Amino acid sequence: MSEGISFEFSEDHLMLREVARKFTDSEVRPLAQQIDENEEVPLELIKKAAELDLLGIPFPEQYGGAGLGEVGYCVLLEEVARGCNSTAVIIGGQVSLGGAAIHIFGNEDQKRKYLPLLIRGERIAAFALTEPEAGSDAANIKTTAVKDGNDYVLNGNKTFTTNGSIAGVIITFAVTDKSKGTRGITAFIVESDMPGYRAGKHEKKMGIRGTYTTDLFFEDMRVPRENILGAEGEGFRVAMMTLDSGRTSLAAQCLGSAKELLDLSIKYAKERVQFGKPIADKQAIQFMLADMATDVYVMESILYRTAWMSDQKMKYSRESAIVKLFCSEAVCRVADKAVQIHGGMGYMREYPIERFYRDVRINRIYEGTNEIQRIIVARDLLKRGRY
Repeated sequence: MSEGISFEFSEDHLMLREVARKFTDSEVRPLAQQIDENEEVPLELIKKAAELDLLGIPFPEQYGGAGLGEVGYCVLLEEVARGCNSTAVIIGGQVSLGGAAIHIFGNEDQKRKYLPLLIRGERIAAFALTEPEAGSDAANIKTTAVKDGNDYVLNGNKTFTTNGSIAGVIITFAVTDKSKGTRGITAFIVESDMPGYRAGKHEKKMGIRGTYTTDLFFEDMRVPRENILGAEGEGFRVAMMTLDSGRTSLAAQCLGSAKELLDLSIKYAKERVQFGKPIADKQAIQFMLADMATDVYVMESILYRTAWMSDQKMKYSRESAIVKLFCSEAVCRVADKAVQIHGGMGYMREYPIERFYRDVRINRIYEGTNEIQRIIVARDLLKRGRY
């Protein structure tokens, strides 16, 4: 007889949540305001995460990982994002973009060379796809890679690269055959100490201010053939499949932020007294809390279902687009209500509500704008002819 559907986390996932929560409470949360004001995450914080084996959560044990899959990784990012979105984003660039691309598409030599370095935090990873003329239109990249003997010579530049200025391993996409369109794009594993590589200035941003967002420049940079990730001409597929994982973990950050905002709002509503009573007694406040809780419940439900699909090796491109789309918009609704509940206090920089409000807005833009996610979902529906 079937045991039915289980929505329980495994013991390993529960233990991971406890470790991630303690790390966030003791190491991340106390620095969150400072990280935002100084516009940088102390790299010692990332090293501490590595010491706790948190940078290898989804990767197989044979490379030094924990083998806890996408579900485990989402648990981690959910907890870290409750304390600091900037720290969660840097970990995301390390694991679900740079590391995931190598894990999914790397050959055995590449996995053994690079994954342990990333898991131990000895190198920071970045994912260099976006260019000045190729944001949502990722197929329009201009960076080129010309074969020369056993090397490829890269020329071009990338923009808005998370972890760009601190990365030692950069997954880079370049055109190897312009006549083939998306089938003429190739992914390369680039190392920052290769001659011809240069990182630009640290961008000043509205939110996630502690993340390192930079331009990258490639000037006659020679990359060995063995550093091709996947096969020549497979780069666009590498990018799209890696972003499926990135969008799911992005939704986990949205969930963590939404839970934190809801908890802070519940606490404040009970403490804040107006007209002789806590504002929590007011139906207007109760309705906002109920709406926030509804969004959190749906976010959590669809996120972990999608993460489970990833761990089951199921196709989940449509679902990752849906979860990114819904969670990124839901967390903005939650943040807006949190500011409203806190009133003037929610607008002050000394309180975390204002920081979260700025931080969560980017989720509707990067890793594919929400307009692109709607296109992905609609095309899949029309292709299948049914839901």
